[in-house]
Amino acid sequence: MTKPRFPYPPAPQSDVVDNYHGRAIPDPYRWLEDPDSPETQAWTAAQNTLTRHFIDELPARAVFAERLATLWNYPRYTAPITRHSRTFFQKNDGLQNQPALYWQEGDAPPQVLLDPNTLSDDGTVALIGQSVTADGRYLAYTLSQSGSDWQTIHVRNVDAGADTGDVIQWCKFANAAWLPDDSGFYYARYPTPDEMPDAPPSTHHRVYFHKMGTAQAADELVYARPDAPDLGFNPEVTDDGRYLILHVWDGTDPRNRLYYRDLQTGGDFVRLIDEMEAKYIFIANDGPLFYLETDDDAPHGRVVAINVENPARVNWQEIIPESDETIEYSRLVNEHFVLDRLRHASHHLYLFQKDGTAVGEIPLPTPGSIVELTSRRADTRFYYHFQSFLYPPTIFCYDFETGQATAVHQPTLHFDPTLYETTQVFYESKDGTAVPLFLTHKKGLKLDGANPTLLYGYGGFNINLPPLFVPTRLAWLERGGVFAQANLRGGAEYGEEWHQAGMLHNKQNVFDDFIAAAEWLIDQGYTSPQKLAIEGRSNGGLLVAACMVQRPDLFGAVHCGVPVIDMLRYHLFTAGRYWTSEYGNAIENPAHFEFLIAYSPLHNVKPGVAYPPLIITTADTDDRVVPMHAKKFAAALQAADPGINPLLLRVEMKAGHGLGKPTAKLIEEAADVYAFLWTMLLGNG
Repeated sequence: MTKPRFPYPPAPQSDVVDNYHGRAIPDPYRWLEDPDSPETQAWTAAQNTLTRHFIDELPARAVFAERLATLWNYPRYTAPITRHSRTFFQKNDGLQNQPALYWQEGDAPPQVLLDPNTLSDDGTVALIGQSVTADGRYLAYTLSQSGSDWQTIHVRNVDAGADTGDVIQWCKFANAAWLPDDSGFYYARYPTPDEMPDAPPSTHHRVYFHKMGTAQAADELVYARPDAPDLGFNPEVTDDGRYLILHVWDGTDPRNRLYYRDLQTGGDFVRLIDEMEAKYIFIANDGPLFYLETDDDAPHGRVVAINVENPARVNWQEIIPESDETIEYSRLVNEHFVLDRLRHASHHLYLFQKDGTAVGEIPLPTPGSIVELTSRRADTRFYYHFQSFLYPPTIFCYDFETGQATAVHQPTLHFDPTLYETTQVFYESKDGTAVPLFLTHKKGLKLDGANPTLLYGYGGFNINLPPLFVPTRLAWLERGGVFAQANLRGGAEYGEEWHQAGMLHNKQNVFDDFIAAAEWLIDQGYTSPQKLAIEGRSNGGLLVAACMVQRPDLFGAVHCGVPVIDMLRYHLFTAGRYWTSEYGNAIENPAHFEFLIAYSPLHNVKPGVAYPPLIITTADTDDRVVPMHAKKFAAALQAADPGINPLLLRVEMKAGHGLGKPTAKLIEEAADVYAFLWTMLLGNG
């Protein structure tokens, strides 16, 4: 064997062996699952030292860092939230680590209501969510530290510009559902370790009511399901204040239940939808008539009305029938339904009268994405945030009185998008399925097989991968690179059937789709294996890891970000238990074990194979996809390495899965990753 060129830190192999349904599966790097052990910490520090030394010697690193700082330096706004005469929005001036929250009264100049940048020296405290009372007097806001999914709710008096002292802890992905009179709000949280010391973390979600001015310990327990500890709840109060709605979910399964309680008459919750057979999203209500978005009997989605006083299915009214486009958002504004639908992975915006009569489509500037849509039912206008690969984040306002949409905030860039173009093609996957692929590059690109190309994908969890504006990718394009984004099975692009075609026993379809995209790019002359890099994060990290292991000959460089790697044990850690409906459970189900072991990247690394140059990125406080995945994968690959290509691990400190990541950390990581990928494809040129 060739002596390795890279002095990887030693990773001792233990003799741990697990029995899965009669098969012995070694797990030699089990010790890396403990992030707090001295051995793991020393090994991680040594990996970071090696990676830092390698990256810092790349001439491209300083070039990318400088250019990325310039490309990121433009003002970014969120779509405004209006409450009577008050408007609330977030703004990042450019290179601020976190956006600040502003408010304004009427036409008065905006003023800062909350600036998370003042809450930490390094920008690692992030504003994750906000909920404003109907009269605009109070703001409930959630903060996260170091990228953690754990959040704390605080309340601020808008007029005073100061917190009230109301604090809610032990929340994840929380929202505050205010009562119309501002007296308090409903929320959901997990038990404290002292309340249920024997319960697994992030189970036994419960709904509470918090009365303003009281301690959290005095909050009223509103709903709990001790018989079903994995269920979660999102509370919502209807605009008329009459009903408390509970969206009941189980992990990442898009299907849910829907319960409600009449706040006027009291009583128990009514289980309006009590079977997890489809998705049901509450839109609005006219008294007891509930309008819901659902994919029940409609994989692409439809809008129905259910009278909760006569809820039998035979009495449901179909308001907007299913089309061949998939519903992404639905709102009721100014007595019109506003529907955001996906057509071949791009967003399209439609208006319907309340009886379902089509009004028309609101033109969008280019194929792209609606990232936010904000409104209240009584408003005569709504705001939406639109962007695309070459179209910067822009806030539009649609006015029902004029029937026109106008740009409210559109940034000026340090980049000329007119020199580039985006096209969409459809290629054939292994089984003949047509898969969409976006291509962005300089105009007049030569198809000579020599273009450095970055292929990106995700393919899972019913998540659409639309055209998004990402400043880091502009630096790749400027240097003559091609950016390709494949809309793989497993996502939401074509409804629930498309999702199911890429989950559980069908997961290999996702990898086949991605490999077919790479082969298409090569066959069409866009690039060659030596000039093709692939990138994915989270479930997309699993994607690129699996494809790299299955086809190491096909790629010139790989970025594997915050990945899920150990598919036999992923569900034993933090949020992993919620993904079994998507991936399966190798311990409990023999059939699941068979398809998971077949593609699990950790278990398919082969000694002596020259895997392509690889940088794995993770974070020390990622409590969604724990860093043990990245660490065990790096250890296995480095042990199998014949000494040809670098196989590096980069572990970010005081960072999580990516939620609320400071701008400085985003730029630093992107500079490292893009310098690595570019250099591996083109050398130091």
